[in-house]
Amino acid sequence: MKAATRTVRLELTEPLRISRSTMAARDAVWLSVEHGAVTGHGEAVTSVYYGLDAATLNRCFADAARDLCRYPDPAAALESLRAGELAGGATPPAVRAAVESALLDLVGIRAGRPVHRLLGLPQPPVAATARTIGITSPLDAAAQARALTASGFEVLKVKAGLPDPEEDIERLRVVRDAAPHARLLLDPNGAWTPRQAAALLPRFADLGVEAVEQPVAPGDPEALAALAERSPLPVIADEDAVGLEDARRLAGRVHGVNVKLAKCGGAHAALRIAETIAGSGTALMLGCLTASSLGLAPAVHLAGLARWTDLDGHLLLAHDPWTGIGGEDGYVRTSGLPGLGVEPRAVGPRTAVDAA
Repeated sequence: MKAATRTVRLELTEPLRISRSTMAARDAVWLSVEHGAVTGHGEAVTSVYYGLDAATLNRCFADAARDLCRYPDPAAALESLRAGELAGGATPPAVRAAVESALLDLVGIRAGRPVHRLLGLPQPPVAATARTIGITSPLDAAAQARALTASGFEVLKVKAGLPDPEEDIERLRVVRDAAPHARLLLDPNGAWTPRQAAALLPRFADLGVEAVEQPVAPGDPEALAALAERSPLPVIADEDAVGLEDARRLAGRVHGVNVKLAKCGGAHAALRIAETIAGSGTALMLGCLTASSLGLAPAVHLAGLARWTDLDGHLLLAHDPWTGIGGEDGYVRTSGLPGLGVEPRAVGPRTAVDAA
């Protein structure tokens, strides 16, 4: 097997403001793994929060590429990755997830099977995805809510966390008025203290918010669990739920955990988290970073497992260079093609190749 990378710039349609930052663009590094005449693809994106720039991603992919040469076929490499040997140790989870993505894509194309079937999930997933409304003016937030629900979106996620929480309350209120039948999620990205959250959550519950992600600053999961115990609406851990051990620690103590493949290490890691929290009273949310359809595709193949699906990162882009997971009508879905089921927009359809 041989591997190659390519770094591309992903521009957002408009800057996305959250409580801790504003983003207008980010870099994506694409990994291509070739075996025979077949190529599988994966993507990792840069992240200030996770300390990943393009140089770091490319360096980590170069290390993984050298290791990939040792394996006779992608199935053997995938098994090694599951065992923690390939892309293990200090490899960033986002890189491990992208390597797994490329291998799953490659194995699936060779076998003529979509990734969800490789993962033991027989039904093609279709799920209503949340669509994010960033921190913006009430007028703009209301206009976005009306346009999104008219396009078919049933779930809206409203960012919050301004110094004056009354501005967050007003933004949520106008979104509720503009989209009275939408399901609403709230995400302050850890902007509040436990005392602030305890005072604010009843007010957001009165406005019909269905659940809140990471209301308090990450780093104190005990405080998050204590808040969840008395919260009038479900509390979902995000920044405090990075990997399996975090999910195990919070199982039964919060109402949900937001699993992002880029932070937990990939689809198999996400499945282990889902198994760990099953039956605990803690539900699964599937989230994402802003990325292309290639980057989101592995999570879409898991969407049937989630109570909440927030896989709209590709919809925030001015130009998504890949296609194949839907979302424009409010629903993400797999394409039915083998592997990840995504294609570059500038390249024609591909066909399955019989496994050697």
